[in-house]
Amino acid sequence: MQGRLMREGYYPHIDGMRAIAVLAVIAYHLKPEWLPGGFTGVDVFFVISGFVVSASVAHSPDFKGWKGALWFYARRMRRIMPALFACLLVTALLSALFIPDSWLSETSGKTGRMAFVGLSNWVLAGTGNSYFSPRSEFNPYTHTWSLGVEEQFYLLFPLLFLAWPGGGKGRRVSLLLFGLATAASLAHALMLARQGGREIEAFYQTTTRFWQLGAGVLLFQVLDMRKRADATAPWPGAGLLRPLFLLSSLLLLGYGLWAARPGHSPWEDGAWPVLGTLGLLVLLHRSPGGWIGTALSSMPMVTIGRMSYSLYLWHWPVFVLFRWTFGLESVGTGIAALLCTALLSWLSWRWVEQPVRFGSRWRASDARWVACGLVVLLFGMGVQKQLSKNSRYISLSTVTRNPLDWYPYAKGVAKEYPECQLAISWLPGGVQQFERGACPSGKAGGRRLFVVGDSHALAYGEMFSRLAILEGFQVRLDGRGGCTPIGLQGWQPADQDCDARIRKLFKEIGVHARPGDTVFLPGLRVPRLVEQYRQFDPKAARAAQQGEAARAMRDKVVATAIEQLRPLARRGIHVVLEAPKPVLPAPPFRCSDAFNRGNPICSRGMTLPRAEMEALREPALSSLRKIAAALPGASVWDPLPILCPGSTCLPDEGGKPLYFDGDHISGYGNRVLLPSFREHLMAMEE
Repeated sequence: MQGRLMREGYYPHIDGMRAIAVLAVIAYHLKPEWLPGGFTGVDVFFVISGFVVSASVAHSPDFKGWKGALWFYARRMRRIMPALFACLLVTALLSALFIPDSWLSETSGKTGRMAFVGLSNWVLAGTGNSYFSPRSEFNPYTHTWSLGVEEQFYLLFPLLFLAWPGGGKGRRVSLLLFGLATAASLAHALMLARQGGREIEAFYQTTTRFWQLGAGVLLFQVLDMRKRADATAPWPGAGLLRPLFLLSSLLLLGYGLWAARPGHSPWEDGAWPVLGTLGLLVLLHRSPGGWIGTALSSMPMVTIGRMSYSLYLWHWPVFVLFRWTFGLESVGTGIAALLCTALLSWLSWRWVEQPVRFGSRWRASDARWVACGLVVLLFGMGVQKQLSKNSRYISLSTVTRNPLDWYPYAKGVAKEYPECQLAISWLPGGVQQFERGACPSGKAGGRRLFVVGDSHALAYGEMFSRLAILEGFQVRLDGRGGCTPIGLQGWQPADQDCDARIRKLFKEIGVHARPGDTVFLPGLRVPRLVEQYRQFDPKAARAAQQGEAARAMRDKVVATAIEQLRPLARRGIHVVLEAPKPVLPAPPFRCSDAFNRGNPICSRGMTLPRAEMEALREPALSSLRKIAAALPGASVWDPLPILCPGSTCLPDEGGKPLYFDGDHISGYGNRVLLPSFREHLMAMEE
């Protein structure tokens, strides 16, 4: 029976190798420390795919001429598209229900849409999100990058392989074509690895991954040519050395799955699993016996291998949705996620993948399959986009259902002031400008507010929009995440680019600002207690502000700020410094629903005693007051009394959020702070 299956192009031990690959990937995605190099299981899949797809079509009577290419595309579409389509649509629906828009999910929508047409790997490469970054871990479509690589490879495969069935010269031509393409891809991977700083491109791009699939194709071609040249000749690894070669190949594979490092894939750490996989394929191709071959061909391994595609498709969305809701850190949630993965994978394999692939009711001409398949995939893209666009109407997330309260993007300002026009434009250098257009009830304009800050400046977008309409301010906002003016964060490494940018902006403001204009300098100047995806030690946060070194750093920052801002202040330009706002121990956008309050990121709660916050910000606040005292007309605006009027700093007011995450203000928070900030600006003009 096994011999007949192998003659038909099916090799049970290859399913066992697929099982190793998918289990390695799942283990890595569940707990990276369990198998630190498990992500290279995808490299194993690539080699196997190249080998198996060659073996499955090499001697098929249907794979001839350009009709053969159409037959191949239809065959691949029947294999890949149904389960992928189902997985992507279910993921899109669940994402709309449970995942709000945020920094962690901002690339998810586009990644999901492009996954329908096999281009998600290029989206991920272009957005600059490393496979190992938090954004990727919270993107339910990240894993589709490898499917994109395979699908793009399959587009090229017939063009390079069509000459093979003709035999003789055609085989040598095909071998040469694949050899050249594989060598070029490997050279590209080597080049990016040596350049440094291009690890993201190297990981995702098809041009750096083709060599892994091409290696599988070349191995099949060499073995097939050798077999036909002399069917009685001994095969590689025959004799006493075969067990040693088998064990060595298995060790190479295991070493790659254990020791591969982020940022070193596909070269050089991807070479070990590729070599190990090639060795096993060679040695087990003709003689799959022995304990390794028997183990790989065992029923449990074959069963997992046959379901490996569905397991790979479904495990990642399940894990990501658990991260967004219940969490994935505990033993219980890990087991629950694995059970959900197993169930969804079996349902997909049994009722989607297998029936469409082998069922008679799905038979159609190759041209019809390709045409209909493309239409279905484009339809799926449209459905996914509509689910994302209209998620607020079906979502279970309070963030998604109430966007005007959570997001500080001023989308509700136009409806609130229909008689007034708000113009938001982009100036050279990435400066965002807010100003009022026609507005019969507005105050006289002419006042200008220059804002320089980090992401916290950007989070005041709604407040600036309202200032423009209500008071006629022209607001010029220059914000860059992580670049804080008067950065009193000695616990962070110095950023020379940021310092140079701030100096340049102050000089530019000196050129454009007039006496009476205002410069507002908001930013994060106290340690965070939580990121959107991880917690920080509160004791370490407090300790970072203490000590002689921290005080010396703050004194240096104070002296530099006074030196840079004094020319502006002497010209009658008002300088307003933002006192540190409260920071929370948990991000409200991830902890405000019944389905996510038990997430480990929310374990400390979302409140903070005011006395603790006052102590945390005192060193920075004292430094800011020194700067204001040294500059004529300068002042410190303090939002803390408004945001935290009682003995406990809360994440909301009357059920409406004051913050989006642990320290950025929400849309409603902007509206709460507007009267105080507006009053502060007006007082400077008196």
